[in-house]
Formats: sequence, C-alpha cells, structure tokens
Amino acid sequence: MLPSNVVHCYVEDTTERLSLEAQLRQSQKMESVGQLAAGVAHDFNNMLTIIQGHSSSLLMRPTLPDEISEPVSAVYFAAERAASLTRQLLMFSRKNIMQPRPLDLRETVGNMTKMLQRLIGENITLDFHPPARLPVVQGDGGMMEQVVMNLSVNARDAMPRGGALTIGLETVRIDENYLEMHPQAHVGNFVRLRVTDTGSGMDASTLAHIFEPFFTTKEIGKGTGLGLATVYGIVKQHDGWLEVASEPGRGTTFDIFFAAENEMAVTADQEIAPTAPVIGGTESILIVEDEPVLREMARDILESCGYKILEASSGRDALEVWNRRAHPVDLLLTDMVMPEGVSGVDLADKLLAIQPA
Repeated sequence: MLPSNVVHCYVEDTTERLSLEAQLRQSQKMESVGQLAAGVAHDFNNMLTIIQGHSSSLLMRPTLPDEISEPVSAVYFAAERAASLTRQLLMFSRKNIMQPRPLDLRETVGNMTKMLQRLIGENITLDFHPPARLPVVQGDGGMMEQVVMNLSVNARDAMPRGGALTIGLETVRIDENYLEMHPQAHVGNFVRLRVTDTGSGMDASTLAHIFEPFFTTKEIGKGTGLGLATVYGIVKQHDGWLEVASEPGRGTTFDIFFAAENEMAVTADQEIAPTAPVIGGTESILIVEDEPVLREMARDILESCGYKILEASSGRDALEVWNRRAHPVDLLLTDMVMPEGVSGVDLADKLLAIQPA
C-alpha cells in the first residue's frame, strides 16, 4: 500500500491537438462565411449587370448629349467598381466559374512583375528569379494573377517607407511527416509560390483573422478587407493551401501550394488575336433567364444589334418555346442556375442533341 502523502502527476502535451482544433474551427467558420458571401454576391451581381448593361447601352448612342453622358459614365464606372468587389467575394467563396488550363507559373508571374513594379512604387525593390525548370499546374490564369496582385498590394501597404518584395517559385515534395504539423497539406509534388516582404509584419491575433472577408488593419478608405479573403478562396478553389509566417517588425511570408503535373512547362511565344468590332447580325437567339429585368435588358441590347430574339424564364419554359418556334434558333444564351429543375447545362445538352449546329 502506497503512503498517503504520495502525489501522482500526469503530464500530457496537448499543443498539437489544440492547434488542430483551432484550424478546424477556423476552416468551418470560413466555409460558413463563404456560403453567405456567395449568396449576397450572386444577387448583387445580377443588379449590377442591369446597371452596367443599360448604362453602357446609353453610352453607345452617338446622339447622347454631353450633359447626360458624364453622369451615365459615372454610374457605369461605379457599377464596375462594385462588380469587382462581387468578383472578389465569389472568388473567396469559391462560387465563381473557373477556366482551368495547364499553366506555367513562371510565365504568369513574370508577366505580372512587369506591371507590379509600377504598382508598388520606386521605394520598393521587386525580386523575381524564376527557376529554369518548373512543372505545369492546372489553374485559371486570371485567378492566379489576382493572387499575385493581392499579395503584392498587401506587401506594398506593409512597407510605407520602402523595402523589398521577393517572389519565388519552386517544386517541393510533401511527405507524411510534413502533414503532422500542416494538416491542410497533401502528399505529393507541388509548385510553391512564395511571396515575402520586409514590412511591418503581424502578430498572432492579427494572423488568426487575415483571411476573413472585410477584416482589415488599414485605415478607413484604404482597403476593403477582401484582398486576402480573395486569395484564400482562389487557392482553395484550386485544391491548394496557404501557409503564413509573420512577426511584428520582421516582415511576412506567404507560401501557396498548387499540385504539380507530370509535364514540365515549356516557354512558347503566343500570338494575340486582334479585337473584332461588334457588327451585329440577323440570326435568331433564344435567351433563357429567370430574372425578368436582366432578360429584358439582354433582349433590348441584342435586338438593337439586329438579332431576332426568343425569350424564356426557365429551362422548362425554354423547351416549350423551342417546340413552338416558327424558325430555327441559331444560338442559345442561358443562365446557368435556374428554377424548376432544368439548369442551363441540362437545357443546352437537350437542345444540342436535337440541333447539333
């Protein structure tokens, strides 16, 4: 029998478990906010499309008086700025439509650096030395440019007195051991995009919130709080992940990982196709859109270009219009998500099966 004055102590290190729990809670919170943001952005984007469509249609009229042209232009550009915010919300929530293709990130980032130097200013040095060889990644080029742009703007704002911005690319191999401290990672070969600045850095409490939409440490009017939220959404939409290291006064490093393909990137010259003027036509177009004002706007604009227009408010309605049509339909212009169980893709498949041309 043990003496009554003996004390037993049991010690357990719960650091890793607590860290994993915190990451899980953060991920669940971001997912919920993303769903809310997507719903708001989708409805708001419909309204902005109507504003932009009608204002641009007015601006195209050669007889529009100057005293009306200026305020209409102001309306159009204000709507364009608002639309850019909805695009960022949709990127954050991963609800916008990707257009993936094999990408050479050396080329994507290299093209961006040509304009980044002007953006960040002369008091910040920009360093980008791409590797001689790099695997391609599957991604949306425009979204990748948005990632580089947003991170660079954030870095610039963190270095008001100047500093250095370094952008790097390299191939890394992630193994099982790496996953123990980085549970969001995946095993395999990845292209790592690293963006480092020598700016003011961030403390732990700020780091915990940087990917939340509308969270910002900048002054009022200096930022929307959507930049890093957009980066987060784009990376997640590409099935990648982010890691951030920062300390006050010691700068910040963002590491972003994208799955590497087996194919190596090869630099190739690409010709830019010339822009063709809008000349209109006489073909028949079937417009399918459940938002009446949006559908009417599309009809008015296309009719002004000479096209013959048929309208429908849903996929089922469109099939009825198709069966009643008096002449062939040359083009289907449809919303993607519609009520009554027939999506734009379903409708397109049905009509293509009937009329492949």
